[in-house]
Amino acid sequence: MSTNIEQARDNMVENQIRTWEVLDPRVLEVLGRVPREDFVPERYRNMAFVDVELPLGHGEVMMKPVIEGRVLQALAIESGQRVLEIGTGSGFLTACLAELGADVLSLEIHADLAERAIGNLARAGISGAKVEICDALTKFETIEAFDCIVLTGAVFALPDRLRGWVKPGGRLFAISGESPAMQALLHTRVDAGHWQTESLFETDIPYLTHASPPRRFTL
Repeated sequence: MSTNIEQARDNMVENQIRTWEVLDPRVLEVLGRVPREDFVPERYRNMAFVDVELPLGHGEVMMKPVIEGRVLQALAIESGQRVLEIGTGSGFLTACLAELGADVLSLEIHADLAERAIGNLARAGISGAKVEICDALTKFETIEAFDCIVLTGAVFALPDRLRGWVKPGGRLFAISGESPAMQALLHTRVDAGHWQTESLFETDIPYLTHASPPRRFTL
């Protein structure tokens, strides 16, 4: 492994992620250990540790490292918790969730991205993560309740059906609103009928499929 790659990884963690209020040592350790460069599309490999979104195809992106760090910190994963990820993308966040001890079910609507992510996870030796090809927002059905749900793309409005998949005490991370002023929100299910919502930061990322704002007709 080249010294340059390791130095770039350390700089990403110390100079980008840590300075954006990501202080959880477990999260910093995982982000400094999982080989992000191996999850980046080959043509963008030299930008693996840069503070930019990286295109994956189909309008999907790999989130900035700082956003990934804030997501992982907000979810506060505990070993053995069951996590539903909506939007596998490259599989990097999937890998980090699994390395934090989660049992991850990740849903990706695009078959080519899902297959690529499965390969990335296998090459990185990641266990504890399963990727399925599925339209999560409109077709996925489950009777299972999850400890955490994380959406890796934005939603104009959070679909109500997702709330029923969260255990009491569980957490749901979503970036909601209308571009360019979106809010990263952590929804915590207090009990069967009550939720608490915390606004974490502002950002702007692409919408998940079927989650963009409705068309507005103008004369």
